[in-house]
Amino acid sequence: MKKTLKKIRFAALPRDFTGLCGVHTPRPIRDAVDYENTAGIIEAMVLWDKEFSRDQADYFDVLVTLIEHYDAEHTKFLELEPKEVLKSLLDDHKLNASDLSRILGASRQVGPMILRGERNITADHARTLGAHFKLSPGVFL
Repeated sequence: MKKTLKKIRFAALPRDFTGLCGVHTPRPIRDAVDYENTAGIIEAMVLWDKEFSRDQADYFDVLVTLIEHYDAEHTKFLELEPKEVLKSLLDDHKLNASDLSRILGASRQVGPMILRGERNITADHARTLGAHFKLSPGVFL
């Protein structure tokens, strides 16, 4: 099933949590479409100029928490060197240097050499790693 972006503007914001869930059900954010849809609801709620009911405030807090969680998971690598990002991802996914070579479609020696710092991550490697780990290739460069 293909995901689509929703464009939401509230003429009348549902006052109860269940009604709000009918507009957009809060779920873990797994990709850019989920992120944009959740952010769009938050933006529409911010632009709505009336005071929130208790349920509206709770719903808003849930959406903001989902966005914060996604951001924390996907921006934590910005502070690390590319090799450290790669090592962290390999550890998180219980992968080793040989697995890295397979992911890159390279000879068996390439993965260990990259992890030891004997070889740099190339732009092609970064694209492949970005696609594999569902991150921007830029975190590997």
